[in-house]
Amino acid sequence: MHTVVFGVGGVGGYFGGKISNSGQKVTLIARGEHLIAIKNKGLEVNSINGDFVTHPYLVTDQINEAEKADLILICTKSWQVAEAAKLVLPIIKENTVVIPLQNGADNVEKLLSAIPKQHVLGGLCKIYSKIEAPGVISHFGHDPEVVFGEIDGTLTKRLSTIQQVFNKAGFHNTISKNIYVDIWSKFMFIATVSGLGALTRLTIGEMYQDSGTQNLLEKTAQEIYEIGVAKGIGLPSDLVKRIMAFIEKQPFDSTASTQRDILEGRPSELNNFNGFIVEEGKKLGISTPVNAFIYSCLQPMEAKARLTKN
Repeated sequence: MHTVVFGVGGVGGYFGGKISNSGQKVTLIARGEHLIAIKNKGLEVNSINGDFVTHPYLVTDQINEAEKADLILICTKSWQVAEAAKLVLPIIKENTVVIPLQNGADNVEKLLSAIPKQHVLGGLCKIYSKIEAPGVISHFGHDPEVVFGEIDGTLTKRLSTIQQVFNKAGFHNTISKNIYVDIWSKFMFIATVSGLGALTRLTIGEMYQDSGTQNLLEKTAQEIYEIGVAKGIGLPSDLVKRIMAFIEKQPFDSTASTQRDILEGRPSELNNFNGFIVEEGKKLGISTPVNAFIYSCLQPMEAKARLTKN
């Protein structure tokens, strides 16, 4: 199996690094100083579960240098998925499988805008990680896990084949029977803590500890739940309660990557999180006042960050 990881940030660096470190064939599509460092010294992963350095089969910023893939993991930010889908087309063969692992609720749809449906699975991951320095990934929270499944919920042979790759790599993974419910459940958590975390500049533990911000977390999640249900996602009726319980269990000092991006002046997934809920609410005729307030307060910072980048 040849696995190509498109995007080597905290997510792609960790999971791609684990697959490579287990002796499997991995190509990393990276860029800039990160690319140069990995080429020269290998990919260093500093993890609460054990550190390692791995030297993948190939590291490049040119997709046409990569061999055809059996498995492609899209690990970019949410707003980059549609473009990534177009870029990986040359390395897709008859049986190639493509799985998106970033945050967001509509990444499958973005892949399907360019990639034929038979190649696309749904997916998500659970991890706290980031680029610590060029060529260095830091995993600092949560026991990493990948959840993946067929769009239609069927259990196919190729899911077991992919699971063998992940099992050999040594990280937890789950085959989902309803990947859209799992995607929206993860989305509800990350969108709830990210925007409010950036707005308040508080850790997840601090937000949950305070009754006022805890109430805002719950209202944010409830609005997301209502949008999901209206879109036909079969979300369980107690999902908001379960998400709040999950938030309570997070490391007290933890923060979400989107929160860190916003506070550090980098382009973030704000538009794909709270902004997405606001836009879907407008389309569906559903009021989303808390998400709208969070998004409106943070959007000027997002616009400034994207202007600065360009």
